[in-house]
Amino acid sequence: MSEFLRSDVVAAFAVMTAVTVAARLGGYWLMGYVTVTPRIRRMLDALPGSIIVAAALPVAVNGGPVVLVAIAAAMAITIIRRNDFLAVITGMAVAAVARALGLAG
Repeated sequence: MSEFLRSDVVAAFAVMTAVTVAARLGGYWLMGYVTVTPRIRRMLDALPGSIIVAAALPVAVNGGPVVLVAIAAAMAITIIRRNDFLAVITGMAVAAVARALGLAG
């Protein structure tokens, strides 16, 4: 049997999937009891950007110049186009091209 299909690995994937689904459904359920005021709306609107920052910050701190340039490109696209998805794709593309050119860091 392959390493991927071991019973403990499959069980771990199943548990992680169940926890993820429960967390998402629980969030929807809990938000049903929240009155969406303008302040809460602003917080919800800012949430996708804050998640991206939380994911990118450790990489930026420990990364080299290629990482910093990729993050700068993503930030520029975010400011110009106001599209988080396009910004992530741009940052990944800049990093991939820099790595393909042999730049380190």
